[in-house]
Amino acid sequence: MSKTIEIRTTQNVTIEYELAGLRERAVAWVLDSAIVGFAYYLILLLLLLLFPNMDDMWGMFVGIMLFLAYFLYHICFEILRRGQSPGKIAMNIKVVRLDGKDPEWSDVTLRALLQLVDSIFCLGLVGGLLIKTTAKAQRLGDMAANTTLIKLQSGLHAFRLNDILNISSLQNYTPVYPQVRNLSEKDMIFVKSVLTRLNTYPNRAHEELVEDLVSKLMPLLGVDQRPFNRIEFLKTLLKDYIVLTR
Repeated sequence: MSKTIEIRTTQNVTIEYELAGLRERAVAWVLDSAIVGFAYYLILLLLLLLFPNMDDMWGMFVGIMLFLAYFLYHICFEILRRGQSPGKIAMNIKVVRLDGKDPEWSDVTLRALLQLVDSIFCLGLVGGLLIKTTAKAQRLGDMAANTTLIKLQSGLHAFRLNDILNISSLQNYTPVYPQVRNLSEKDMIFVKSVLTRLNTYPNRAHEELVEDLVSKLMPLLGVDQRPFNRIEFLKTLLKDYIVLTR
């Protein structure tokens, strides 16, 4: 069964994410390593053409540069792409901080350095064991940097954080249901949870839960006509609530 985690964002919104599993993380690592290895091979060929008589010192220098390139690759991409390297993009996963902020230089650098201990020197055994057994699927680097990896899900009923965070203020968004201010934060967290569970486990029981929730919200909000699209109705309520209360 997949693991999930709830992260409270800097906008004070709690979002439930599915954690990336060992398989996704391993495939992403193999893809990234292949990219670094191929680039290194091309650079090495170029150096041999330019300097055909390289001695042992040159060989040591090239080896050190490979070592640095591997770590700089991960650090730079995860900063520039907000937690995603090309391998992670291909597997639709990303690094996130548990406090909801984007990873910083210190976070990704710490993760990269500790990869020596939990992944490279021990052939991935320690890192894999920790990812499988810890509650937040964290290897040593994640524990030290207060990060983990999540799946970026999409789908027909996906509840995306960007759907609400892209609305910055009343200046560029007009709430559809201003009476949503009568509801509490606990109520809206429950609405978010219902949408997330329907997206994660699309079954009849969760669809019926959405119908019941809409039925209970309508009189509280003074809505007489039942919304045609129940999912969009609930997502609109969340958007309205965030804009009106933050």
